Amino acid sequence: MSYAGPGLILTVLFWAVLTLVVAGGVVFSALAVKGSRWAVIAAAAFLLVAVVMVGLPHPHGPSLLGAVIALGAVAISAFGGSPAVKTVLALATRQVEGEAGGILISPRDAAAGEGKREVLRGGLTIGILERVATTAALLAGVPEAIAVVIAIKGVGRFSELGASEAQERFIIGTFVSLGWAAVCGALAHLVW
Repeated sequence: MSYAGPGLILTVLFWAVLTLVVAGGVVFSALAVKGSRWAVIAAAAFLLVAVVMVGLPHPHGPSLLGAVIALGAVAISAFGGSPAVKTVLALATRQVEGEAGGILISPRDAAAGEGKREVLRGGLTIGILERVATTAALLAGVPEAIAVVIAIKGVGRFSELGASEAQERFIIGTFVSLGWAAVCGALAHLVW
C-alpha cells in the first residue's frame, strides 16, 4: 500500500473545487438566460471565485488552470449577459418586450390606429454570439476584433433602427452586452 501524500490530496482537492466553481458559474449562466437576475449575480460571483483561486498556490501549471477558467468565462459571458442587458434596459427605458423578446416600437403613423410592432427579435442569439466573440477576442489578446463585432452588429441591424425607441434600446443593450463580455474576458485574461 502506497501513500500518495498531502501534495496529491491537495492537488485533487484544488482541481475538484475549481471544477465545481467553474461548473457552478456555467450552470447559473444557463439559468440566467431564463430570466433569473439572481442567477446572473451568482454566475459572476463564481467567475470571481475562480479568478481568486488562481492567486492561491496551485499545482500543475497555470496553463491548464487558465484554460479551465477561460472556458468558464466564455460560458458565463455568453449566457449571463442576456439577463444583465434585460435588467438595464428595463431600468433605463421602462418598456416591455414583445412576445418573441424583441423591441416594441410605435408605428410611424400613430394616427392610423395600429398597435406597436415588434422588431429586433433575434437579440438573444445575436447577444450570445457577440459576447462569445468579444470574450474570445480579449482572451486571444486581440481587442481590436471587438470593433469588427460592433460593425457587423450595427450594419446588420441598420434597417430596423428607424424608430428612436429602437435606436435607444439597441445602443443601451449593446453597451451592456459588450461591457459584460469585456469584464468576463478581462478577468479570464488575467490567468490565461
